[in-house]
Amino acid sequence: MTQPILIATKNQGKVKEFAHAFEKLGRTVVSLNDFPTFPDIVEDGDTFSANARIKAKAAGDAFQVTVLADDSGLRVASLDGAPGVYSARYAGEGAADADNNAKLLHELGKLNVDAAEPLADGTRLLSKAQFVCVLALYDPATGEFIETEGTVDGFIADRPRGEGGFGYDPLFWLPQLGRSMAELSKEEKQAISHRGNALAKLIEKLEVK
Repeated sequence: MTQPILIATKNQGKVKEFAHAFEKLGRTVVSLNDFPTFPDIVEDGDTFSANARIKAKAAGDAFQVTVLADDSGLRVASLDGAPGVYSARYAGEGAADADNNAKLLHELGKLNVDAAEPLADGTRLLSKAQFVCVLALYDPATGEFIETEGTVDGFIADRPRGEGGFGYDPLFWLPQLGRSMAELSKEEKQAISHRGNALAKLIEKLEVK
């Protein structure tokens, strides 16, 4: 039986997305939620790449298996790229998604600018933004990393839309689809998301190895 892929995260939203993606390849995943005694990994890198590698190596060296880790976040143009690597803790350590979303809208509200014409229902688009995901696959047997990056561009809306997704998805408006990231099905999100994009590139690299 093929060994499950260990994903170095405790974020249930990410686990579900990876499980859905790898299911198509006939692979199952486990996460750090399955190892509750494993300590939290300190993500003190100053780039998405550095943090992804930190997480992959910590878990890989501990369990001596190949580990896939990601670091992802939101870059908002009007906030000079913030929250960036601090996306998950924008409102403070342990912040909930709702807290981070509220802080983002608060910070953009101080600027009082619109990035585009309002939508038909009056929703204002406050700033151009980009989701970024860096994946790092680490093999402790060789010490080697395989790394890919994916992005998706959109806007930050002034109110949440949709019940799906996680993180900043309800505020992330996709003009090409006319919906927020949280209004997409799993399949639609996988096809266009930053994480789906990075994962497709990773699978492509693995297939040519």
